[in-house]
Amino acid sequence: MDLTLYSASWCRDCREAKKFLAKHSIPYTEIDIEATPGAADEVLAHVGKRAIPQFVVDGKWIQPYKPGRGFMHAEMSELFGVAE
Repeated sequence: MDLTLYSASWCRDCREAKKFLAKHSIPYTEIDIEATPGAADEVLAHVGKRAIPQFVVDGKWIQPYKPGRGFMHAEMSELFGVAE
């Protein structure tokens, strides 16, 4: 599985996403939208808004959180086949 995480250092949900991935030893490549030229535009082009975190799993864009509700632990655990 190829996983890319689009994030930013100031983003609380991004930190939660990274904790989840670390807890389950899921390897990923991180792209900081503030430090990588064009990364924020890439997110906008694929999801229609500047919303992070975003997972890109084998080319498929997935928003791992719900605004106002935070990171979706149960759904992401199921997606990655790990125990919540």
